[in-house]
Amino acid sequence: MPPKGKKGKKGKKMPVLIDGVDTSAMTRDQLEAFAVRLKAEMDREREERNYFQLERDKIRTFWEITRQQLDETRYELQQKDKDIEATQDLSDIDKKHVMQQMKHLQFENHNKLGEVRAEAMTQLKLAQEHHVLQETELQKDKRQLRRILRERMEVGEMQLRQMETHFNEKLLEQRLTFERERKDNEMLHEEKMMEQKSKLDLFYSTQMFEVEERKNQQIRNLQDHHDGAFNDMKNYYNDITLNNLALIGSMKEQLEQLRKQTERSDRIAADTALENKRLREPLEQANIQLNEYRRKLEFYDRDKQQLSRLKSRNTKLEKKVKGLTWEAETLILRNDSLVAQRETLKERFNDVIVELQQKTGLKNVLLERKIAALLREEEKRSIILHETIATCAPNLADKLTGLDERVGNIVDEKNKIIIDLRYEVAKSRKAHDDLLETYECKLKQFGVPSDNLGFTPLRDRDDKQLYICGPAGIVTKNK
Repeated sequence: MPPKGKKGKKGKKMPVLIDGVDTSAMTRDQLEAFAVRLKAEMDREREERNYFQLERDKIRTFWEITRQQLDETRYELQQKDKDIEATQDLSDIDKKHVMQQMKHLQFENHNKLGEVRAEAMTQLKLAQEHHVLQETELQKDKRQLRRILRERMEVGEMQLRQMETHFNEKLLEQRLTFERERKDNEMLHEEKMMEQKSKLDLFYSTQMFEVEERKNQQIRNLQDHHDGAFNDMKNYYNDITLNNLALIGSMKEQLEQLRKQTERSDRIAADTALENKRLREPLEQANIQLNEYRRKLEFYDRDKQQLSRLKSRNTKLEKKVKGLTWEAETLILRNDSLVAQRETLKERFNDVIVELQQKTGLKNVLLERKIAALLREEEKRSIILHETIATCAPNLADKLTGLDERVGNIVDEKNKIIIDLRYEVAKSRKAHDDLLETYECKLKQFGVPSDNLGFTPLRDRDDKQLYICGPAGIVTKNK
């Protein structure tokens, strides 16, 4: 057996800690304060428990109330769904009746529209015939105007030829006068040049003659002087033995005279050189004037050629201006006539449009009134028929509705076939109109007028009445 001391140690209790302090070590005041605090916490916990129980009860009551409301709303929703299904069935039945009535009305409307379109086509054909007559009259007027224009052109050409002959005569006269003036000027300039040349030649010859005379005279004087000097020297050499002193004196005198003569001859030579120089300047001036006259003569020839070229160019330009003025006048006359034709055609077209609009407006109003009256009568009849069938033979109502549906389907199929056929007719008309447009465009490109074909192209309708035509009235612009 283990010792008792060890058992006592194992059975010992652990101390209680409050706020980190052992209760065995607390005083009385601390324990009382701790007890008061525990009591306050217990009261607070009890209040919270009561509050949460009340909240739980409220939530439970609210949940039961909302569950009851949900059941009620589900029941009401089921009732509403049933009402909606009933109303949907009633609306489907009403819709079937309305669709049957609409089919009958569409059938009647298609019949009425066919009648209206037939009347419109007859009116359209009448208007087309009227326009064809107007077109023939306008073509006749156009031919007459062309004939008048051709006559006026012939008269204008005759006047133009007369003016050309008159202008050529005047031009020939002017050319002859200019030629005479040119010849006179040439002769005058040649005479002046010859006269000036003769004067200069005479002046030059006289000056040269005078210079030659002076030169010859000087040569003769020098020869005479040298002959005298030679004779003196001969006498000197003959008499040298006689008187040397007299000879020396005479020789000195002769030397002085010779010196003076040489000085005189030098002065004469200088004077002659100056005279030659003075005469050379007028000669050079005369040569310069001669070259100037020659250059002026060349300029005169060049100006004369340029004048002839300008005259020829002037004549060409005058002819071109006359041709352009004549073309402009013809184009202006043609434009005025075309503008007048366009205005008349526009007025006629507007009158026809207004008349057709008035007629079609009145007819449309009458047709609308008739359609409204027929619709009212048809509605009354259908109501009476259905009521009588429903009262007399309710078993035949379903068969009658089936029959109405079959008749409506057949009518719809027929209407679709009619629409397809009309569309095909419109396509063929459009192809025909496009072919005519391209043919006329090619004729215009090659310069062939459409009036000179010899026949009138077949047109189902006029281009001015496209406002009452179908989709085939559109003509393509890709030419």
